[in-house]
Parts: sequence; C-alpha cells; structure tokens
Amino acid sequence: MNGASQSAETAQAARRIMARADALGAISETPGALTRTHLTEEHRRAAKLVAGWMHEAGLAVWTDAAGNVCGRIEGAGPELPALLLGSHIDTVPDAGRYDGPLGVLLAIEVAARAAPGVLPFALEVVAFGDEEGTRFGTALSGSRALAGSWDDAWWDCTDASGISLRTAFERFGLDPRRLPDAAREPKDLVAYLEAHIEQGPFLEQAGQPLAVVSSIAGARRFALTVTGRAGHAGGTPYELRRDALVGASELVVEIERIGQELDVIATVGRMHAYPGGVNVIPGRVELSLDLRAEFDADRDDAWGRIQEAADQITALRDLEWSAQETYRADAVQCADWLQQAVEEGIRAACGDDPLTLWSRAGHDAMAVAGVAEVGMLFVRCGNQGVSHSPDETVSTGDVALALDAFTAAVRAVAERYAARS
Repeated sequence: MNGASQSAETAQAARRIMARADALGAISETPGALTRTHLTEEHRRAAKLVAGWMHEAGLAVWTDAAGNVCGRIEGAGPELPALLLGSHIDTVPDAGRYDGPLGVLLAIEVAARAAPGVLPFALEVVAFGDEEGTRFGTALSGSRALAGSWDDAWWDCTDASGISLRTAFERFGLDPRRLPDAAREPKDLVAYLEAHIEQGPFLEQAGQPLAVVSSIAGARRFALTVTGRAGHAGGTPYELRRDALVGASELVVEIERIGQELDVIATVGRMHAYPGGVNVIPGRVELSLDLRAEFDADRDDAWGRIQEAADQITALRDLEWSAQETYRADAVQCADWLQQAVEEGIRAACGDDPLTLWSRAGHDAMAVAGVAEVGMLFVRCGNQGVSHSPDETVSTGDVALALDAFTAAVRAVAERYAARS
C-alpha cells in the first residue's frame, strides 16, 4: 500500500492522531513552551485524556501502581499473554509534541482496529508516565516499574523544588508501597512493540518515511571534574597558572575527536567553571559526558581513550581530574522475529524494502527488554530530524503510513506467534 492508495479510514485516523498530539501538546507546565513532567497536574490531565481515548478505542483501562495508563483488549481466549504496544507521555523542557506521544497515539489506533477475541494474544497499550526523567532524574522509571527493575534509591530523589519522588507519588494519589504491583511477569507477555519518531536525520536523508530499528544504543554518562587552582587573572603569570577551564576545554575538544574517530557519540552537554568571576582563573570545572554507541564494547573503548586523554592533558597542565558514573544502560538488540514483523509491516504499507537503523536515543523498550523481547518502528521527522525541540515535526502522510505499517506488524507478530505456539 502506498500513500496514494491509503484508505479513507487510515487518512481519517492519521488526522485524528495529529489532532490528539496537538491536544496533548497544549498541556504544559510552561507558558509558551511544552514541558510536561512526571506526577504533575499536567501529567494527570494528559493521562486522563489518554485514558479517555483508550476507552473510546474499546480498551479496558486502568492506571497501574506506577502511574502508567494501561488498556487491554482480550484475545481469542481468556487470560492470554499480551502483546504490549506503547511509549511515553512525559517530555523534556521546551519539547516537541511527538517524542513519545506519537507512539502512544499510534498504539491506540492499532488497538481500535483489533476485533476482540480474534488475536492469539491479548493486546495492551501502555502510556508510560516517566521516560525522560526530567523532574527527578529517573529516566525510564515508568517502564522500569513495569519490568520489575525499579530502583528503590529513586524514592529519595528530589525535584528542583525539593519535593521527593515519594512525596510526589503520594500527592498524585499513588501508594509507594504498591509500586511492585506494576511489575509484569515474562510469562504474561508475548513481546513489546514501540513506534517512535527517529530523532535523527537518516530517514529524511534517505527519502523514506519508516524504518526498522535493529538495536538501541548503549549509553554511559559521567560527571567529570577538573581541578586546578583559582587565582587573580591580572596578577598570575601564565607559567604559574593552573587553569582548570583551559584544561577542561582541551578535554572537550579531545572528546569530540575521539568520538568521531571511533564512530561513537560523545557529547559534553554542561560545563560550569568555579568560582565564576570574570577576573578569576577558574580553579574547578564540572562537566558532563554522554557516551553512546551501537555496541557496548565501542562505547567502553571510547571511555578508555577519553580517560587516557584526561590523564595526559591534566598532567601537562598540573591539574587533577576525577569522574563519577551517573548512568549506564547497555545496548538492547531488537529481536530478529520482531524486526522481521516490523519489516513486513513497512513493506505492506509502503511497498518498498525498508531501511534498518539503530537508535541513537534511549527508549522505554530498553527497560521493557528486561521482561520481554522488543521491536521498534521509526517514523521520519523533518527539519533534519530535530527532536527535543519545538521544531520537532512529522507529516500526516507519514503518520498514516506508520499506522498501516504498525497494524500490519501486529498481524505479522500474530502469525509468527500462532505458528510457534
């Protein structure tokens, strides 16, 4: 099926998805920008809206013990395991409106097309409440709760106002003691499929609307500190300076060089110099490092090279440096049979052999992989693939293709699952 031959029903559903994305995009904590974080009143409003759309689609709807919105359509028998479809409804600050919500809205429309009592499994849709980790620094906490890998240390994490995650849970009407009830058992799940915007330029460059995702990048994050000695900018000659900012700046340039040389994504997103006076040589610099790669070995090799570079730079400048790892998520491979199902779905919708990409960004599928096999469908985003920005965009035509492809992928999963059962 190509764009010209799409049914009127698909075109109408695509327009509905776009209108619903606009409705969710209007729910924001920040006037003039889209920011919707975990366990806020804006989260509550968005969750209620999504729950209503699930109900309209014919799903039995509930909110789990972690605050995720869930809906279910039964299959051809009672208490069958479920194929999960979903994504997240929280955002980064000053976000676009499709990162996360598009996957939820596509999943709802796919479920609306499923006749109860027909599929060889139940079909469930889940809208995770916290993927980005914007408010408490707890990325993937919604899907980690579902996968049974929640970290109890998160309960003491606080937001910018000093409110703890535990307190926010209680104010939202959730009981922290019941959090384990959100966890699913592997025997109750067939697999997990997630549709998501690409958040990169490769589909747009290739002139293709959809792609199969092969894997999700392995990531590590570090808080780095470079320490020298503060001093008067006017009174300290160059040969006596121990300028932490100059050393840190050299390290940033070397991090970029290593990333390019090893084909690894290496990003310094924050850098703060102390004490911060315009006429004071910086004595300490704190900076972030985000490392991502298709394969964990390449990511870890880059970290080894960066450590060597930091040793050399600080030794030459009589500085010291240290690192604290703040986050680690190993690469996740999408299951071969689910990749084949997504590929079949894209071919049915678009008529061509699809592109296969690995995801440079993290997704809820990374956490769900702890309890079920996962697969992903990428949807082209415009403006050179920009995301985490108000300039994030998708076309209604691509959304229509994604809906048909996602629906066909679910049918392909059903055929493969029935053959294996």
